[in-house]
Amino acid sequence: MYFTGIHHVSAITAQATNNLDFYRRILGLRLVKKTVNQDEPSMYHLFFGDERGNPGTELTFFEIPRAGQTRRGNDSISLTSLRVATDAALDYWQDRFTQLEVPHGTIKERAGRQTLSFEDFEGQRLMLVSDEANVGVAGGVAWDGSDVPTEHGIIGLGPVKLTVFKIERTIQFMTQVLGFRQKGTYLSDEAGQPDIIVLETGEGGSGAEIHLEHRTDLPQERPGRGSVHHVALRVNNEEELNNWVDFLNDKGISNSGYIDRYYFRSVYLKDPNNITIELATDGPGFDTDEELAHLGESLALPPFLEQHRATIEANLQPL
Repeated sequence: MYFTGIHHVSAITAQATNNLDFYRRILGLRLVKKTVNQDEPSMYHLFFGDERGNPGTELTFFEIPRAGQTRRGNDSISLTSLRVATDAALDYWQDRFTQLEVPHGTIKERAGRQTLSFEDFEGQRLMLVSDEANVGVAGGVAWDGSDVPTEHGIIGLGPVKLTVFKIERTIQFMTQVLGFRQKGTYLSDEAGQPDIIVLETGEGGSGAEIHLEHRTDLPQERPGRGSVHHVALRVNNEEELNNWVDFLNDKGISNSGYIDRYYFRSVYLKDPNNITIELATDGPGFDTDEELAHLGESLALPPFLEQHRATIEANLQPL
């Protein structure tokens, strides 16, 4: 059993309206599903992705209006990267971020690829990574419904970075339990800190990597707006997911058990540094209850919440 790559990343926002504006208007992502947190339906759960929200392209946000600002630190998912097709696309984005006053860094090589770091309006740590020199799992298809030229558009999720205090425990867990391989290392952006370790799964490549940062000088992260809640790994189908549940149980690894999220099936677990990891199937997909041409246009609810629609809609601020 192995994972085919990153499935999605789920983060926290305190302002769904501004979040929608940033990720749809500024980044040119498609809102592929406007729904609610199935465990707490009083809050929005927004899904952004490529033209149809393909697995491996989904960046999602839970809206928690009272969420405080994140105190950055250890035992966290500290960076989410987004793939673009070429190095030239990074020049386009650097200019766009300057014009739109989005905080950003300079174009820099990391792990053999050209990258551009930036932040959203809540301090969410993000990075664009070029696929020009990438080999491995394929990206998606950029949405053509924004003013971002499709040749420069975002085509999926790239490497996700974890920052941890006890790195050996995470390496052992990722390699011996989840089946990742060590690929290499690259220099940290922080002077005097250890190199970043690259782990990969499946075909490898940008869309199938976890990067590990070892820090002993940071407090534990206090999550809030601008933090990441969990990263999900791609499982081909429901049969494989059930095999993973059996495997985790046989190993004595605590997990949520099988959960039906309607658009995909999942199981949740924790790494040794208490970082939440989800295993999620590629299907059924976001066009299960909406036509592809109209994804994200109305509030979508899974069947078990449909009977509560009136109450749920009354408690949400319209987007």
